[in-house]
Order: sequence, then C-alpha cells, then structure tokens
Amino acid sequence: MAANRPRSWESASAGRRREGSRRRRRVLIVCEDSKSSCFYFRAFNIDPERAEVVTEPTGMNTDSLVEEAAKMKDITAAEGEPYNQVWCVLDRDSFPLQNYERGFQVAHNSGIRVAWANEAFELWYLLHFNYHDTGISRSEYQGKLAPHLPEPYDKADKKMYQKVLPHQQTAIRNARRLERHWNEMGERFPWRQNPSTRVHELVEFLNELSELGPAQAEA
Repeated sequence: MAANRPRSWESASAGRRREGSRRRRRVLIVCEDSKSSCFYFRAFNIDPERAEVVTEPTGMNTDSLVEEAAKMKDITAAEGEPYNQVWCVLDRDSFPLQNYERGFQVAHNSGIRVAWANEAFELWYLLHFNYHDTGISRSEYQGKLAPHLPEPYDKADKKMYQKVLPHQQTAIRNARRLERHWNEMGERFPWRQNPSTRVHELVEFLNELSELGPAQAEA
C-alpha cells in the first residue's frame, strides 16, 4: 500500500472533495440491522431527484456485511449504473474481533467507506448529549440515553432522527473530539478504540446532499 494512501477507517473528511452540484449522485449505505441505523439514515431529507440514497439492511455480521456491499458495488458498476459512494455502517457488538477487523480490511481493499460505532450505533445517539471517551457495555447505552428522551429508547423507533436532530451539531463536535482523543493516544485502529465512531462523517456527507439545490441536466 502506498504510504500516502489513506486507509478507509481513517478520517475521510480532510481529503473528501465536494462533487459537482449539477450531477445526480447514487449513494449506497449498507447497514447491519433493519432498525436503528437503517431507520436513522433513511430519515435524511434528500431530494430523490438530486441524489439517490439506498439503505440496505442485511442482518449480517461485520466482514460478511462488507463483502455483500462490495458485491453490490461491483454488480452495479458492471451494469453501467455505479454508485458514487458506498458506505457500510458497522457496530462492534458481540462479533468476534477477527471478523470486525477483517471487515475494515475488506472495505479498504474494495474502496468502501466505513461509518463505524464501537461498541454500538447507540454511541452516536449518546454523543448528542454527552461526550464519552470511556468504554461502556452495550447494555448501558439505553440507561444513559433515558434521561434525554421523552420515552425509553427503542431500536425500532423510526423517529430517533427527529428526536436527536436538535443536538446533531453537538454530536458531531463530540465525535470529532473523540477522534482527536484516539489520535493523541496514538491508537489508529478502530477495533482497539472503545468507544469510537465515524458515523459523523456519513452524517456530514448526507447533510451536504440535503443542502444541494435542484439537480440540473449535464451541459
């Protein structure tokens, strides 16, 4: 691997180039589950004439999820309708460490971006309200979210995007702060960072899409 080629699990924000605003884009987001993260990303207000964002729940574990995304990426490219970007949303959860680590390697080799949360996607919700750089178990997220929500947290709640939206910029700032924390610690690998996330990079990208004007025909 060339020394100046960023790994897919490293920050994509610095090198991300804003694509032209005239062209319609196709974005694929592949999620592990059919509930929390999938519902969240489907809630972004993106003009379907401006950009096509497809969220695909797979119910697979980390490395098989990324392999499935790579297949979808290759199939659409072969059919002449490639995606402009492909993202995988990964949780650490209880999957074996080797599967989690391999998922990042497959993503890097396949040109797929990773929006991960270690240990669970609920870390992203929690960062809307508090900064955390100490690892907690998945079973603790619900209790820590409870004081900030009008009713008990439910992974199947399709309104979580709206509920936490007023605090989204706080979540982005906290996620960036957490990213700096691990950089200062000298720990580059996400499977060794608990807690850690790059969900904010996908959120920022989708916000960019939602802010674009109406699509125009190519000149």
